Amino acid sequence: MEGGVIESGKTEFTECWRTTWRTPYIMRLALSAGIGGLLFGYDTGVISGALLYIREDFSEVDKKTWLQETIVSMAVAGAIFGAAIGGWMNDAFGRKKSILVADVVFFFGAIVMAIAPSPWVIIVGRILVGLGVGMASMTSPLYISEASPARIRGALVSTNGLLITGGQFLSFLVNLAFTKAPGTWRWMLGVAGVPALIQFVLMCSLPESPRWLYRKDKVDEARAILEKIYPANEVEDELKALHESIETEKALAGEIGDGFITKLKGALSNQVVRRGLYAGITVQVAQQFVGINTVMYYSPTIVQFAGFASNQTALALSLITSGLNFVGTIISMCFVDRYGRRRLMIVSMFGIITCLVVLSAVFFQAASHAPAVSNFESTHFGGNSTCPAYGSAPNAGSWNCMTCVRAECAFCASKASEFQPGACLVSANDVRSACRGEQRVWYSKGCPNKVGFLAVILLGLYIISYAPGMGTVPWIVNSEIYPLRYRGTGGGIAAVSNWTANLIVSETFLTLTNALGSAGTFLLFAGFSLIGLVAIYFLVPETKGLQFEEVEKLLEKGYKPKAFRKKEETSEGKNQVSS
Repeated sequence: MEGGVIESGKTEFTECWRTTWRTPYIMRLALSAGIGGLLFGYDTGVISGALLYIREDFSEVDKKTWLQETIVSMAVAGAIFGAAIGGWMNDAFGRKKSILVADVVFFFGAIVMAIAPSPWVIIVGRILVGLGVGMASMTSPLYISEASPARIRGALVSTNGLLITGGQFLSFLVNLAFTKAPGTWRWMLGVAGVPALIQFVLMCSLPESPRWLYRKDKVDEARAILEKIYPANEVEDELKALHESIETEKALAGEIGDGFITKLKGALSNQVVRRGLYAGITVQVAQQFVGINTVMYYSPTIVQFAGFASNQTALALSLITSGLNFVGTIISMCFVDRYGRRRLMIVSMFGIITCLVVLSAVFFQAASHAPAVSNFESTHFGGNSTCPAYGSAPNAGSWNCMTCVRAECAFCASKASEFQPGACLVSANDVRSACRGEQRVWYSKGCPNKVGFLAVILLGLYIISYAPGMGTVPWIVNSEIYPLRYRGTGGGIAAVSNWTANLIVSETFLTLTNALGSAGTFLLFAGFSLIGLVAIYFLVPETKGLQFEEVEKLLEKGYKPKAFRKKEETSEGKNQVSS
């Protein structure tokens, strides 16, 4: 799942640099906790490359699409429960202990995956890693925000988001580094335990969140930490602000109740919160249903769909998309306060839809012009090696590479040229070895074609369109759209909707490609994106530059796009930020 980045202006980054230069302890706190974001990003990206080699080691994984999807998506399922557990642990035991527990769970999950003797053990490891990721995704930004000076809080919390995309980029580098190593995927997945171990060691020497300590009436401990973070002349003012904030929080909790069910009922019965949820859930679900995590979880596989058979080539090309995602996140942080949340998302969606439609057309062309299957080539490796479905097909003469691959067999390209008729063979390790032994190329996912490079270019453009808008802005919108007393409840509901949508997409992508083909699947995501664009246009207001109270008043009246407002509403809204 893509992580959120709290917005911060250029002046805030300048102030952040000055403050952390004078007080390195602040950056130590932020970077140590921010490793949780790195774990999140690494886990998202590493499975995409590891899956290529897991398929080679376990024939049942290669043959069963649902097993591949389960290996990928169980980390997401674990993260949903991890986030829920993390929220409870944060309040009960503190932010620091929650991070330490997340590191331990993540570390053991990485070890379990690395030594897994079967696919089912990998799945258990993925669930454990997901639990750790879910806890870390809830806790790391919270710890950073509560242990940071208010004036640079946004910039420091942004480091967590940067480390998420940085972790994704790092995972592809690690994948490439171990392509030739014995054990390949075991190293890729096992290395994830290293940053978890590093964070555990670093966090042991760091304090608890001063806000949590103060709320637990450990005022002296909270003061001691604030004295390390703030100049001496600001400590008392910060303690006073902390006291007022916590008293307000307690008063609001008394007003709406402490229990989750009570808070949920109160949120859903409040018209302003419901309208906020319409906007918040819309952007979170749309973020996933544009198909972003199919690219992050399956990008090397998608590159193979485009006709690049080599695992190393697929991983190298996938590195580009991950790097562009990192760059796009930085672009978003620079421009989200200048151009606004709503405008960035709408422009982003137009770019996403265009890329998906053209990408669908490229995959359709690639499938239509796939090399034919030759009966002579198919029997060249022996009768037992020929694809059974091809051998019994009444229309075998019309088969091409794509027909062969969709029949869960593999295409062994011609020696003379990969674009000439080749063999349709059983997808088995010994047959693959025989094919490669004759210096032929083995295709089990996509087919050789002359337009595959366009698919890689379009994936890059898709990421460039996605990252600055739909990649980060939905999280910003959800931090601003709810009234203070329901912010935790509303943000939690929207976050669960994001994880759930992520789970649905990651669990069904390969099944969809089998049923609809790559072209049909990306066209379907384009359709979902169009629905998301319409929903964003009608349901999501612009919150740039508005105080929380102004956002609440905007939702009280009910939001309408500018083009659909009456004249009096338009003239009345001239003093508000243009949407």
